[in-house]
Amino acid sequence: MSESPAERLVDLLDLERIEADIFRGSSPQEHLQRVFGGQVAGQALVAAGRTTDGERPVHSLHAYFLRPGVPGVPIVYQVERVRDGRSFTTRRVVAVQQGRTIFHLTASFHAPEPGIEHQLPLRELPRPEKLPKLADEIREHLGELPEALERMARRQPFDIRYVDRLRWTEDEVRGAEPRSAVWMRAVGPLGDDPLVHTCALAYASDMMLLDAVRVPVEPLWGPRGFDMASLDHAMWFHRPFRTDEWFLYDQESPIATGGRGLARGRIYDRAGRLLVSVVQEGLFRPHGG
Repeated sequence: MSESPAERLVDLLDLERIEADIFRGSSPQEHLQRVFGGQVAGQALVAAGRTTDGERPVHSLHAYFLRPGVPGVPIVYQVERVRDGRSFTTRRVVAVQQGRTIFHLTASFHAPEPGIEHQLPLRELPRPEKLPKLADEIREHLGELPEALERMARRQPFDIRYVDRLRWTEDEVRGAEPRSAVWMRAVGPLGDDPLVHTCALAYASDMMLLDAVRVPVEPLWGPRGFDMASLDHAMWFHRPFRTDEWFLYDQESPIATGGRGLARGRIYDRAGRLLVSVVQEGLFRPHGG
């Protein structure tokens, strides 16, 4: 029996340990131009976490995408144990493929402790049960999915539901605010290892954060007018969570200029508790530019 998309995601995050602080991750051949950035971030975070005692959850990561990865070629993750303090643990990870550094990540782990409590409230948005699955919304517009999209939909490890219906024409896009929101959850159980859930969310966080930059410019689905690439990525983990339960990814873009766009994301659970904050900058170049 073939693996489910959720099982494939767990396997993708289960790195091979080569030496004490060196790991190797698979990179599936997905008919993409480059390795998905969320995969590299998730695998690098697994490598960092596997060199800690497992008692301190990750509270932040900061990463740079340096070169595009090649699909189908394994990636080696080299971990540097920067610090093991009384409350914080710090790790630096370098991802290497075919002898070239493609990605840097620094992750910090913190022993939970009591402190002040407050957060900005979640805005009122529809619940996921009232929204169509992404693939169904595309089928409704196109009649059927193109073969490549159908193949991706079958292998997609996350159920994705956009809060606002997709815009398909330039007229619909014109005047739109630079923000987007989606409900997401893994399509199957991911087990009980908190690090797996954290790394799976790191994977998911890179899937559509730059949508917020594109919303006022072009439809999110269909031909793209830009070559896009993630430049850097930062996450702060505030509370425990499960990535196989519904979470809302609320995104906005405060600015796009100079060929780059900045996007900020806030991830909430169904109860409206803020779980994770995310910031990413992406490169946007017109095709042929």
